[in-house]
Amino acid sequence: MAFWGKLLLLTAFLVVIYTTDASKHKVTRIQFYMHDIVGGPNPTSVRVAGRSNFTGQDPIAASFGSVYVMDNPLTVTPNPNSTVIGRAQGIYAMSSQQNEFSLLMTLTYSFTSGPHNGSSFSVLGRNPIMNNVREMPVVGGTGLFRLARGYCLAQTHSMDQMDAVIGYNVTLLLY
Repeated sequence: MAFWGKLLLLTAFLVVIYTTDASKHKVTRIQFYMHDIVGGPNPTSVRVAGRSNFTGQDPIAASFGSVYVMDNPLTVTPNPNSTVIGRAQGIYAMSSQQNEFSLLMTLTYSFTSGPHNGSSFSVLGRNPIMNNVREMPVVGGTGLFRLARGYCLAQTHSMDQMDAVIGYNVTLLLY
């Protein structure tokens, strides 16, 4: 009987610790739009590496290996003239050779105004950009988002040649 009593007490103790620890987490949801401008006189994404020896007709294969550095504005609405709340800075690379246009992204989303001013979170992962909705992992953050984990859902709002406006819905679990 003493063994079962101790086991029951240990189980109750672990349940209390687990529920107390879980209650310390906070979920934050953020929505914004990123403006990726590749063309024109003031691009926010610039190709810094890529293939020069491809002779085929497949546009996916032709772009494989291209690397872009970006510093894109983040706004509250899809309108490029709406309030800028931050910047998305980082690198993306064309990472698929056939059948699917996919990027490998390593980006930091930094907020420069609003309730998250001075905070950032980082995304690292695959982005199959032709899918209607893409899910990518949040791997960390700073400021209000320190130690954040979560995910973001990206959806192309509009596209004009290579320029795009992408809507983001981000869910962060804060510790």
